[in-house]
Amino acid sequence: MAQGDKSKYTDKQSRKAEHIAESYAARGVPEEAAEARAWATVNKDDGSGKKPGGSGRAGAATARTPEQRSVSAKKAAATRRRNAETARHAS
Repeated sequence: MAQGDKSKYTDKQSRKAEHIAESYAARGVPEEAAEARAWATVNKDDGSGKKPGGSGRAGAATARTPEQRSVSAKKAAATRRRNAETARHAS
């Protein structure tokens, strides 16, 4: 099973993860990797478990000031540009 306690996820989230994992497995992804990817997708879409007591990620963005988020976004954009340039020269 994927890492971590899944008790804070709703039945709908669990069904969604199961369906996604089956889809990956049908495409030849190993079972363990398929399950890990499926839960990562559920977390990405829903922000983690919805039941009370789940860690979630809801407060992560609001913990930083708009200026801090802006600096982070600019740094990420620069990294993407640099990586794209490196990839272009490598081929």
